[in-house]
Amino acid sequence: MKTLGVLMTSPMTSYLEEELDKRFKLFRFWEFSKKHEFLVENSDLIRAVVGNTKVGVDAEMIDSLPKLEIISSYSVGLDKIDLAKCKEKGIRVTNTPDVLTEDVADLAIALILSTLRRICECDRYVRSGLWKKGDFKLSTKFSGKSVGIVGLGRIGSAIAKRAEAFGCPIGYYSRSEKPDARYKYYSNIMDLAANCQILVVACSLTEETRHIVNREVIDELGPKGVVINIGRGPQIDEPELVAALVEGRLGGAGLDVFENEPEVPAQLFGLNNVVLLPHVGSDTWETCKAMADLVIRNLEAHSLNKPLLTPVV
Repeated sequence: MKTLGVLMTSPMTSYLEEELDKRFKLFRFWEFSKKHEFLVENSDLIRAVVGNTKVGVDAEMIDSLPKLEIISSYSVGLDKIDLAKCKEKGIRVTNTPDVLTEDVADLAIALILSTLRRICECDRYVRSGLWKKGDFKLSTKFSGKSVGIVGLGRIGSAIAKRAEAFGCPIGYYSRSEKPDARYKYYSNIMDLAANCQILVVACSLTEETRHIVNREVIDELGPKGVVINIGRGPQIDEPELVAALVEGRLGGAGLDVFENEPEVPAQLFGLNNVVLLPHVGSDTWETCKAMADLVIRNLEAHSLNKPLLTPVV
């Protein structure tokens, strides 16, 4: 399989990089300053691309690689890949579903608890020696709070299952009602926001879900409501979220993703009712290895003309 030229778009994990290098002819895109010239010079050699949530594969790159046969994405999200162009050119696309579901769902619950119980602020309180001057202020209970989930797919369902263990009533909004779900379905996000205290964004990023959490949705949640985002940054109208938090129109937020990563609005840094994470939803040793193995197995299957494990296109 060393004859398969694989372009890795950005640094991911050392394990994935090493395993790709063992099995295929690996090109590390980030090592080349003149990227267009590199693609032109190597266009006949590159038949596969491995992208992720940071650097995917857009139409320009696809057009630059006439021999491209497959894109194996090191992520479950596909918003950084031009799927329409792939379909047009007959390029196969795979991703890494299922293997990261549990970690992302765990992190969603961690964000809820950290935001409501002010865990990060408590940690700073102890480290700074303030505990000696008096007890920490009261925080907010999680158990029993109503949770609304935007997108009841694999990850959304796993979050709902965990929230149920805290005695939380669950509602959800998605494009259509899930026939097997036992949770209350809302046909629009405004009604969901009006009927929950914690709104969790767990859907895929599409043109329909871009800025799905806007000013109107935030105002429905109100000054005691909390937004949790483990989906994609552009699903929230970030300036409106920041304004609502600064003005006290929203109670808090737990954010693992942002609209222009790694840029984060500076206004959020001074807010104690906000927990900020650097897009680490699936970043555990176990899950990153499982994701890497799935990327490699899809590439190997393609090389051997066998069925792909997780085909998208």
